[in-house]
Amino acid sequence: MKGICVLGATGSIGVSTLDVVKRHSGEYKVVALTANTNIETLFEQCLEFKPDVAVVVNAEKGAQFKANIVGTELAKMRVLIGEEALVEVATLESVDSVMAAIVGAAGLLSALAAAEAGKTVLLANKESLVMSGDIFMQAIQKSGAKLLPIDSEHNAIFQCMPAGYVAGQDAPVARRILLTASGGPFRTTPVEELHDVTVAQAVAHPKWSMGRKISVDSATMMNKGLELIEACLLFNMQPEQIQVVIHPQSIIHSMVDYVDGSVLAQMGNPDMRIPIAHAMAWPERFDSGVAPLDIFAVKQMDFEPASLERFPCLRLAIEAIKAGGIMPTVLNAANEIAVEAFLDERIRFTDIPVVIEKSMAEFTATPAETLELILAADAQARTQAHSMIQVITA
Repeated sequence: MKGICVLGATGSIGVSTLDVVKRHSGEYKVVALTANTNIETLFEQCLEFKPDVAVVVNAEKGAQFKANIVGTELAKMRVLIGEEALVEVATLESVDSVMAAIVGAAGLLSALAAAEAGKTVLLANKESLVMSGDIFMQAIQKSGAKLLPIDSEHNAIFQCMPAGYVAGQDAPVARRILLTASGGPFRTTPVEELHDVTVAQAVAHPKWSMGRKISVDSATMMNKGLELIEACLLFNMQPEQIQVVIHPQSIIHSMVDYVDGSVLAQMGNPDMRIPIAHAMAWPERFDSGVAPLDIFAVKQMDFEPASLERFPCLRLAIEAIKAGGIMPTVLNAANEIAVEAFLDERIRFTDIPVVIEKSMAEFTATPAETLELILAADAQARTQAHSMIQVITA
């Protein structure tokens, strides 16, 4: 049996991962589950999957979780508290695969540690790769770790790459990636009306069930911008080789255009268990629990180019990857702070790209040569974004 550690077990990706694990309980042993504050869901997951270790990042919630398991069948389970524990469980000898599903920059150190330890890294946390870029890919190559993308788009691209393809390699026969996007909830909303978008409207994604932060990123298309940066790194391509395509039906999850004129597409119902099951079973396949695609029910598929006027966050992401160095880190950090402020109803939806752009303007694209430089840039960008928000809300 393969030992699996699920970082971010109580989020949507973590829950879907455990659903797939349950369907293949004879092949996977859950070694560790982690959560930040959702200890109620973590408790139920631990009862069902009996991990060796549970991690709660939040200190107060961790103490409460420890108290809650006293006198239960989980009483002897090891419980760790704090961010450092994420690295510890991601590198346990009994762990073969690590599902890196912690949202945002908070997932960087544990995902990187798993890569350095030579684990099979199931990467759902795109921010880890966006922030650490070459450092992450070098860790994969040096340790011999396997890197399998979980984002539906990157997993689709991976599936459409040549036989035997390994993430980070050149694929000269693949000349272009068509990165699909649903367009989010505001694909057809008049641009002048975006100023009044509410939080409830922004998190109501028309196709995918996701957390609040990722749903807002999808609404601004920053999610697609981060995915474009991730695709450059995963598939060793230049930004000019990646075209974002709005495909509202979310049936084709991405495409690869080959030098002979062939275009390979991966299709399926919009359910994250498909890419999760693909990565967990790779290079084989097994049941994901997702219903077969009914192509007759789909009837038609539409495609259109992404408007950089409607989605300025996508433009900013393209500018960040072209600039290189620390700029993707700055972009990601400023976005996290801006989205948090929007979700707290301190700024408007249209202020999100303003905060990011003004924050990026305060930095130069210095090389991101060490993890220390990346973390410093991340911290400085967050401070800068907070300052921009104060100016906006003054």
